[in-house]
Amino acid sequence: MNTVAQVLRPAVERSEALALYRDMVLGRTFEDTCAQMYYRGKLFGFVHLYNGQEAVSTGIIKALRPDDYVTSTYRDHVHALSKGVSARSVMAELFGKATGCSKGRGGSMHLFSAEHNFLGGFAFIGEGIPIACGAAFTAKYQGTDRVSASFFGDGTTNNGQFFECLNMAALWKLPILFVVENNLWSIGMYHPRASSVVEIYKKADAFGIPGVRVDGMDVLAVRAVAKEAVERARTGGGPTLIECTTYRFRGHSLADPDELRDPAEKAHWRKQDPLPRLRVWLEEQGLASVEDLKRIEQEVRAEVDDAVQFAEDSPEPPLDELYRFQFAEDD
Repeated sequence: MNTVAQVLRPAVERSEALALYRDMVLGRTFEDTCAQMYYRGKLFGFVHLYNGQEAVSTGIIKALRPDDYVTSTYRDHVHALSKGVSARSVMAELFGKATGCSKGRGGSMHLFSAEHNFLGGFAFIGEGIPIACGAAFTAKYQGTDRVSASFFGDGTTNNGQFFECLNMAALWKLPILFVVENNLWSIGMYHPRASSVVEIYKKADAFGIPGVRVDGMDVLAVRAVAKEAVERARTGGGPTLIECTTYRFRGHSLADPDELRDPAEKAHWRKQDPLPRLRVWLEEQGLASVEDLKRIEQEVRAEVDDAVQFAEDSPEPPLDELYRFQFAEDD
């Protein structure tokens, strides 16, 4: 039932391969720019960046349809971008502007877009899992073939919501992917020190559902596992637990000096950076030239620069909007 996925190199069309690369470059460029804006005093509060984990977001979300559902965590910028929320809308939200995807109310940890079926980033671990289960139940109840994907970290997998929702999803055969982004560290707690079962994918055994571990630094491997799980969910086969082994290149948040992790460990994972891995593969397969990839990087750079300018120029939320959305209104 439970497996460790081998490194997969499935057939992929040039257009799709370049789209995967572009999405990953967008995520990395956006997050690097967020760091710059934070240190310039443009962003406030806690900001958790996704650098290093791009293959997970791209590999999973790009295997979904636009009408499928996604829930995220406090590390949610790149999930929102992969789901189709514009860089302008996300950056404006981080700036706290009225043009942001949550109208300036959510900030870094609470991105949301009903238009894109992106059901939210959540500040507390595990909060998004019941929401994703609810969306999956809705899809099944209404007779649609929509699928939900819920992203969360290794630290969440010893919490109640995780086990309760796996149980319900298995019991009702809900169309959902439980996606564990195992970056080895729950803030400053090393995963093997906190879990009696280190192999998270094996926790699927208790519920009789498929569990798989995949190299989360390889977007093509993640994509292959995701496609299989999505097809299973969409055709009534129920949930899948996917453990993506990955690593965040920055500290837990931009306020974290990142002094707990061994420099040798960080250097080891840096060598597995998912962007160069995909870039080399694209060139080796003749799917893209150096010029093709540079052009994508330049286009993304321009898109993110435009997002920053849009956020700078956007208005602050007006004071008379302060209490809007606090209560249901009759329209």
